[in-house]
Amino acid sequence: MESLELPLTTERLRLRPHRTSDAEALLPIHSREDVARYLLKDPWTAEAAETEIVKRLPRTGLATESRALALVIETAEGLDAIAGSRVIGDIGLWLEDIGDQKAEIGWTLDPAAGGHGFATEAAIAVLGVAFGHYGLHRVVAQMDARNTASAKLARRIGMRQEAHLRKDWWSKGEWTDTLIFGMLSTDRQTA
Repeated sequence: MESLELPLTTERLRLRPHRTSDAEALLPIHSREDVARYLLKDPWTAEAAETEIVKRLPRTGLATESRALALVIETAEGLDAIAGSRVIGDIGLWLEDIGDQKAEIGWTLDPAAGGHGFATEAAIAVLGVAFGHYGLHRVVAQMDARNTASAKLARRIGMRQEAHLRKDWWSKGEWTDTLIFGMLSTDRQTA
């Protein structure tokens, strides 16, 4: 499997590997109660942010030892003017089984950046890499069923809801429902 050339760029975004300085940039997003509510981890503290970023630093592609891709989503006025960019979230893709044909995608976005199509743009770019570069057969997204914004995003990018698992996940002191969305390589529409 050929290594992935990073960063990924879209019309308005740069998706790049994590740097140690991203602990400070992502802390204001991941420390929010309303953001962490539907994530598996509690809101980040400064210490947790540093720990999480260290875990993400080696996740530079599915063909690496980490078998994962973790990218920071940042905006830019013009892609050459990266100094004027702003970190608005992160997105990841990781192989979910022993084979190299199925992966899971996940995203976290600053609510202040919502409503502009940034998450859609980032997710479509990562799905493009999943199917186009890595030749995956299937990508899934699993989420807390109460996370309606993520469910809408999954539908918007062409993923199909395949399951609604009732009270199947113990999270933060309560049983929660899980939605599972999937996309096959044959489902993907390319522009």
